[in-house]
Amino acid sequence: MKKLIAAYIFLVSFTCMAQEFQNIDSEEIAPPSETPSVDFTPVSEESFSVTETFEAAADRHGIPNRTFSDLEGVENGYYLISGVFTDSKTLDKTVKKLKRKGFESANYIKNTNNDLNYLYIAYYPFGLEAVDAWVSKLDGTYKNDLWILEIENSEAIGGEGIMFDDEAKTIESGIASLKDQPAMPVIETREDGMSAVTETTPKRGISESSDKTKLIQRADHFFDKMWYAEAAELYEQALEKGDKYRSKDVIQKAADAYYFNTNMEKAYEWYNVLYENYGEEMSSENIFKYAHSLKGTGKFARSKRLMRLYNKKVKDTPNDALANRAQANETTLDNILSSKSDLELKNLAINTQYSDFSPMFLDSNQVVFSSAKDSSIFTSRKYKWNNQPYLDLYVAKINEETNDLKEALKLSKKINTKYHEASVTFSPDNKTMYFTRNNYGKKLKRDKKGINHLKIYKSIKVDTEWTEATEVSFNSDNYSTGHPALSPDGKQLYFVSDMPGSLGKTDIFVVDVLDDGSFSEPRNLGPSINTEQREMFPFFNGEKLYFSSDGLTGLGGLDIYESAYDPENGFQEVKNLGQPINSNKDDFSYIVNEANQQGYFASNREGGKGDDDIYSFKRLTLEETPANHNAIAGVVTELVTGEVMPQALVELLDENGIKLKETIADDEGNFIFEDLDSSTKYLLKTVEDKFVDNERLIETTKNDTVKVDIAMKRLEEMIAIEDGIKKIKTEMIYFNFDKSHIRPDAAKELDKLVNVMKEYPSMVIKIESHTDSRGSKVYNEYLSDKRAKSTRDYIISQGISPERIESAIGYGESKLLNECDGSTPCSEADHVLNRRSEFIITHM
Repeated sequence: MKKLIAAYIFLVSFTCMAQEFQNIDSEEIAPPSETPSVDFTPVSEESFSVTETFEAAADRHGIPNRTFSDLEGVENGYYLISGVFTDSKTLDKTVKKLKRKGFESANYIKNTNNDLNYLYIAYYPFGLEAVDAWVSKLDGTYKNDLWILEIENSEAIGGEGIMFDDEAKTIESGIASLKDQPAMPVIETREDGMSAVTETTPKRGISESSDKTKLIQRADHFFDKMWYAEAAELYEQALEKGDKYRSKDVIQKAADAYYFNTNMEKAYEWYNVLYENYGEEMSSENIFKYAHSLKGTGKFARSKRLMRLYNKKVKDTPNDALANRAQANETTLDNILSSKSDLELKNLAINTQYSDFSPMFLDSNQVVFSSAKDSSIFTSRKYKWNNQPYLDLYVAKINEETNDLKEALKLSKKINTKYHEASVTFSPDNKTMYFTRNNYGKKLKRDKKGINHLKIYKSIKVDTEWTEATEVSFNSDNYSTGHPALSPDGKQLYFVSDMPGSLGKTDIFVVDVLDDGSFSEPRNLGPSINTEQREMFPFFNGEKLYFSSDGLTGLGGLDIYESAYDPENGFQEVKNLGQPINSNKDDFSYIVNEANQQGYFASNREGGKGDDDIYSFKRLTLEETPANHNAIAGVVTELVTGEVMPQALVELLDENGIKLKETIADDEGNFIFEDLDSSTKYLLKTVEDKFVDNERLIETTKNDTVKVDIAMKRLEEMIAIEDGIKKIKTEMIYFNFDKSHIRPDAAKELDKLVNVMKEYPSMVIKIESHTDSRGSKVYNEYLSDKRAKSTRDYIISQGISPERIESAIGYGESKLLNECDGSTPCSEADHVLNRRSEFIITHM
């Protein structure tokens, strides 16, 4: 949102990325068998890097593999082999048995060179996908041994006569096999929920070229599967290779991949290249996305000009009414930019580095929200739209004093599944709940295009437990529904859909909830609310309808709007909520208590903890207005793994090292220091057992929160092997010119070394000190020897036994690391490399 809900973006757009309502492809949201009984087993590490070769990935995981060439009627690619057969009768029975178990792609390859038949469970056009499937055991659905067979120099991918997968198409035509990619319908744009439908038919251009590079083929394949994070990286690599690769199609897909992943800076970069080179050929859709990327990077004036061009293109289409409705109101935008309400926003403690969004009041004391927080503690399988884990519903208590949320717990095992769940609403008596989930029964269901849409589900509370959810009557396998929102009396249910009759990518609809629990026919709220773009996340409190849209005048991405409700005249003029609620990023899922003007919303704006964060807001009285908002906040993580570090001690010191405050990081590694002086330098010191103390000098900004990410290094990671010699690696130990006493900055580095030696009580070291070649050799040996012994004395003074320092010797300039021996000119930086102290481990 960062880093949206494509089919429910809700689910990861839900993530606050504006994904598209119709195509939320939930990267292997279900296993190939798609059986509901499958256990989800998280992978301990990412299976591969998109830049890694198949051979390297297979070798790293110890995957048995073979390669066959020149097989007639067999498609090039990678096959997960479960067995080798000579008896075709037994083989046919085995294939049928596997299909009955849900492995619909199961089949076999006959190698006429050795008359053996190779039974495969799944086929992948790219090797890294096969590695991923092997590592996960097809998401835990296949328990027996597998190996990978690579077929090369045979039938082209998607070649005619291939029997494996009826939905497999040629990569050249840009349509990837859908059997292996359960897609989450994308209501659109956000991991959170609904957004417009993603284009599933690739543009013509380089994708139709017979000489397309393998890199671009892989990128296209990821793009078609809506794995936008991977696709963007590969397109970027191709585009960096030069003009030969900068076709209109590749540039546009790179920009679109970043746009759908809500990386507006990179989207703007490539839309700008597209506009400068192919401006006359750009579609109205891409001009619209270009204009939004401009707003998303703060370039409002240019965005206005682009929107004029967009409006002109749209007016040239038959639907003049929608064209006029979409026309940007520059005066409105100027008013939004110049106004700012007296609201206090707070980033909530329950937010994580992943997507947290879609809050909804359960009662006066609790809020239910969507998050990927639980699965994120594993490096688990991720939704490839934006590399985010899948979503569940959580319930948290409201802190009455601060309006923060605390003690978040999963809502119900009957509701949360291995698929996405998000965007919930409750009846007035809290006995009925509606929420959004992937469309599935015994397996994921898809429409004719292979899209797994989103559906609204209903659950009834019996005593204190929620029952198994059932889908509502207006769902369909052919379009998405989601983002349910009940009216305060529970008689109307508002929702988002791309169903037939929609004015744009996703619209807001309403149904009446009848006395017997059934529903009326859905009604579109019409052009007073809906545009030709995306309307999402409705919330109706009886007085006003709040919703998000990117089809109205706003600051960029999704903005939040309100429309007052008149029982006789319906919904009134739509108004932008302005700053600070709205930003140049995605702002959505707004809820408010009209009585006290306090509530919550989600945003992926700068300064948050993750891709989408939930913020609280309240309107300040004059007495409550704080003198300043100066703060330093951040998250503590482990350097190598990136895992958050809960309960780490973070200290705030002044420039002189005097401690002012301290705090303990929460369960997600987050910390904050508030009410600080503006434009003042502070020292952050983070301390944790078995880790190197981390110190950061930070300067506050007036009325703003400075974001600091602290990465902690384990003490053991200071031990390295160089040229076969084991050493303790520290930063440079500096001495004043011609001096040997230990400076304060050198002492801090030596303290790290001392901590390593205390962690390993049997460790013995020797100290070697070196100088550069300037000065006489005799003096350099003398000075370096004094420095080595001064270093030894300091280490002993910090509690290390003298017996653990085998020697402390100065070598002067006798062991230079480069050619700077006085015979050739050298820079100061080259000389610095030779002025060093080394700590060699002689015993562990």
